Formats: sequence, structure tokens, C-alpha cells
Amino acid sequence: MLGQVPYPPTYTAMQAFTATRSAETPDRLWICEHPPVFTLGLASRAKHLLASGEIAVVATNRGGQVTYHGPGQVVAYPLLDLKRHGYFVKEYVYRLEEAVIRTLLAFGITGHRVAGAPGIYVRLDDPRSHAVLEQRPKKIEASATQDGSSSQGPQTKPSQSTTPDFTGLGKIAALGIKVSRHCTYHGVALNVAMDLSPFSRIDPCGYPSLQTVDLSTIGVSVSWQEAADVLGLKLLTYLSP
Repeated sequence: MLGQVPYPPTYTAMQAFTATRSAETPDRLWICEHPPVFTLGLASRAKHLLASGEIAVVATNRGGQVTYHGPGQVVAYPLLDLKRHGYFVKEYVYRLEEAVIRTLLAFGITGHRVAGAPGIYVRLDDPRSHAVLEQRPKKIEASATQDGSSSQGPQTKPSQSTTPDFTGLGKIAALGIKVSRHCTYHGVALNVAMDLSPFSRIDPCGYPSLQTVDLSTIGVSVSWQEAADVLGLKLLTYLSP
């Protein structure tokens, strides 16, 4: 646990650790919170940063669009060697999301995935509901080819729209990662008990209609440390080889 640390030196330290690590370097998991800061991913567009005001803006090399970090948010940076762990980036993202889902479940909240939109979401009308989302990523089973063999499956079903459907949902955790030489940095941010107003100054993750929530606003009273402890344990479990 790093406690509250400024974003820029933490970002620099992640880059330095990853650039200088070898095949024998032990993996790390940094868990912290940051003073208020907007961070821009490689896909960021200026129109999605509406009014930064007094809040610092930092351009980064992670994937994704603009997001906000601030007090009351648990930020986890897994610094992993994926080659050593034996899985690829797509599975790594799935495991990150699963760790967040299991963290939320520990507090009685059901987290959901949305097709085409990395991160974890909750139902605004009933965050504890286990009902399956229509917007969830869907799989299609393997289909037989003309020669009798089967195509690989299951596979993600193509979306009918290029815009994810956030109807009735709020985003509670954001993902943004970078992989260099099979090694990961950046990570995941879980909103616990924040001042959410800075999210109104951006289009979160590039989506103007996307509402952002935290555990506090959906009725869960939990300290930053409690949430950090659970998320850290779930990440260690679900990111294991």
C-alpha cells in the first residue's frame, strides 16, 4: 500500500520499473490513491475534456480515453510479467475485471461488464440485483464448417452497434493498461467514496452519456482501506498464473 501519492511520479516510477525489469524481477502490486488529476489515454480527444479548471491534466501512454483520479478512489497498478504468468492481454483484462466484480460482491453489490466498454458497471435502480444485463458481452458457440470441422469458439458475438449501451447503468471502476515487452503497468481504479463532481468536467472514457458512481452513492459505507484490502486480495487471487 502506497497511501496517497501524486500521480506524475507514480507514473514515472511505473515506467522505470517496467523498462529496467528482467525475466527474474518479481512482480509488484501497487495500491494507492491520488490527489485530483485528469489522465489522458492514447486514444484521448480534446473534446472529451470539457473543463479541467484547477485540476491537473496528465497525458499518459495507457490505453483508453480521459478519466479522473481523486481521494476516495482505490487505484491498483499490477506490474506483471504476462509471459511468466502464462496468459495474454485479453485474459489479463478479463481477470482484472473479475477481481473488481468479486470485490463488489464482497460488499453485496453486483458488478457487470458491458459489451464494447471495458470497466465494471452497476445497475442504478438496484445495484444488488443479480439479473443478467442485456448489454453484457455475448458469446457464440463454435459452428460446423462445410468439411465437418468446427470453427474455434466460444467467440465474442459482434455488436450490432459501435456505441455501448449504458442505459440504467453507472460506471464504478475504470481500466486503462499498458503492456511493454509482455509486462503490464497502469491498471484499475475503483470508486469508493469520492467527490464525483470532477467527472462532470469530462466525458468519462469518452462517453458523454456515461454516469459515474461510487460505493457510497449506491448505499455502501466502507472505508478506503477496507476496499483497498479486499481489492488487493482479489487481484492477487485472480491474476495468479
